[in-house]
Amino acid sequence: MAVKKFRMKTHKATAKRFRLTGSGVVVRTKGGKSHFRRRTSDRTKALFTEMIPVKGRSYIKRIRRLAPYMSKYKANPSTRTAK
Repeated sequence: MAVKKFRMKTHKATAKRFRLTGSGVVVRTKGGKSHFRRRTSDRTKALFTEMIPVKGRSYIKRIRRLAPYMSKYKANPSTRTAK
């Protein structure tokens, strides 16, 4: 009798917030982009668009545990360009 292997469930919030680069670095976006931005300068608002590498081994370990299949895909579905 064959033993059935179970697939781990992906934590969807983690999969949407983090991405894996081609070199294997876990990156995230900055928070504070949605509202209360009228008084913010254009330069500061432009800085919100860049992706920041996640620092801390424990954070990276937790992200990889919550989203185990993140490395199998080039990008998350939310970041793919629509055709």
